[in-house]
Formats: sequence, structure tokens, C-alpha cells
Amino acid sequence: MILVTTDFVQGKEIKKMLGLVRGNTIRARHIGRDIKAGLKGIVGGEITDYTKMMAESREQALDRMVEEAEQLGANAIINIRLTTSMIMQSAAEILAFGTGVIVE
Repeated sequence: MILVTTDFVQGKEIKKMLGLVRGNTIRARHIGRDIKAGLKGIVGGEITDYTKMMAESREQALDRMVEEAEQLGANAIINIRLTTSMIMQSAAEILAFGTGVIVE
């Protein structure tokens, strides 16, 4: 599967557009991580537990988007975007979306 953030795949021709494909995940924070993050907030620096959690969430959302594209018969996804939104105070949604296409 070819994944790009542009509206074309360099060196390939788009033969068919299959439509919107998306994948999402919702993650909640862990109380132990919140305590550790609170302490980091006092002294400063990267909150590595949250960095890791968000990276895993992005990968999961991308994987789910790819699965949906494959079900449509796509061999590429163009115009990929990622967005994050707060669901509640301790949970966030990561959404990956793009356009499933067939390229040659």
C-alpha cells in the first residue's frame, strides 16, 4: 500500500478514485501516567509516556485506515491527514483519513 500526503503518487497514474477511507482510535490517559506527567510539568521536559501513547495511537489509526482502503480494493491512499480531538477530559480521538485510489 502506497501512503502519501500529496494529491498524487509521483511516477504513478491514478486509474480510479474509490473514495474516503478512515481509521480512528480513542485513547484514555492512565492515572499513573498523569501523576508522572504532573511532576514533569513542574520540572519541564518531554512526557515520554504520552509521546509513546500518541505515536501508538497514530499508527493504529493509520493501520485501520489502510484496512478500510484494502477492503475497497485500493492500492494507494492519497491526501492523508491526521487529526486529534478531545472526547472528554482524559480521552482523545486520533483520526486518520485520505482518499483510497488505484494507481498504476
